[in-house]
Amino acid sequence: MLQLDAEGLYAELRTGVRALLQPEAVLVGIWSGGAWLAERLQADLQRTGKPGVISSTLHRDDFGSRGLAGGADPTHLPFEIEGRRIVLIDDVLYTGRTIRAVINELYDFGRPASVKLAVLVDRGGRELPIEAAFAAARIALPPTQKLALARDEAGRFSFTVEERA
Repeated sequence: MLQLDAEGLYAELRTGVRALLQPEAVLVGIWSGGAWLAERLQADLQRTGKPGVISSTLHRDDFGSRGLAGGADPTHLPFEIEGRRIVLIDDVLYTGRTIRAVINELYDFGRPASVKLAVLVDRGGRELPIEAAFAAARIALPPTQKLALARDEAGRFSFTVEERA
């Protein structure tokens, strides 16, 4: 059984994101695991303001079959996107389809100067030419398994591995 130390990987992610962040850059977390990570990174890196949260829902290539899964679109960007340097945060990078959808969503709000991606885990299996600028871990999982980030009441992270339906 695969065991990943999510808190240990978070410490690696924090170090990697610190190196990617330029003073004028902003953090944007992908709903939901990436948003949790961005929120904690914003505090731990002592950055002012709130990080952005972005959803892939409205730009997914399977929107027709999924619709608004989980209700309303949680995208909230408390800053201008136009000309900004964006550090996009996600928990697990797999096919690249979520990242493609999120970049389309970002461009609905303006044209950023740059977008860099940092992830907790890159599990391979890419279907699109998407690559993280930083990944705290790289692992291989069979396509039948899903890696999910969880957060407890104290804000500590853990992973579960689930079989896909």
